[in-house]
Amino acid sequence: MSSLIGILGGMGPLATVDFVTKIINQTPATRDQDHLPLLVHSVPQIPDRTACLLENKESPLKALLQGLNTLISGGAGCIAIPCNTAHYWYEPLAKASSVPILHIARACAEALAQEKVTSVGLLATDGTLKAGFYARELAESGIRLTIPEATLQRRVMEGIYLVKSGSVEQGARLLDDCMAEMLELGVDRVILGCTEIPFALDTIGSAHASLGMDATKALAAACVQWHHNRQMAVAVAVAA
Repeated sequence: MSSLIGILGGMGPLATVDFVTKIINQTPATRDQDHLPLLVHSVPQIPDRTACLLENKESPLKALLQGLNTLISGGAGCIAIPCNTAHYWYEPLAKASSVPILHIARACAEALAQEKVTSVGLLATDGTLKAGFYARELAESGIRLTIPEATLQRRVMEGIYLVKSGSVEQGARLLDDCMAEMLELGVDRVILGCTEIPFALDTIGSAHASLGMDATKALAAACVQWHHNRQMAVAVAVAA
């Protein structure tokens, strides 16, 4: 049983690096050999996910499937996708995969449920909001979801694309303001549901960080837990 974790990344590159860092930081390791084995497929040329969903542009599914197959061929025992919007294609990817694919919104909902959170806001791309998978996963955990109204959502998208374009601090300031507005609506926490957002807010030391639910970090924690479970299963099999 392979304990290698495949990362289907590049969406975007900074978010992929941030995700790997969060896996490392959450791994209980005292030496190099204690860390999780990772196989990273980072191809930024995967077509824009939001443009596909909202503007009927080129679908990223073919490129995602190619990346998935590369990771499985490389020996990955499970897959993580550090891009929220890409989870719109979770079902066809899971159907095509011979190994489990961790779900970022499911990991986030489970983490929130463990903290007994009952209401959350969501900062994410237009594509992620349209896809609706956060609403479904949160509803299954009994968590009420509030999404930004149209004007605020336009500012969220502006902030995300500023970060993607390299204007990280400018984008982060805008996203921090958006998060503050969501908190004013009375939600317990705000899901940072685009992998660029937690990275950006970290760079400016956001005062609202403690009230954010970092979806990237939740997915990283799910990877660490999966690896632990796999190692335990291997140990049991060897002992049998």
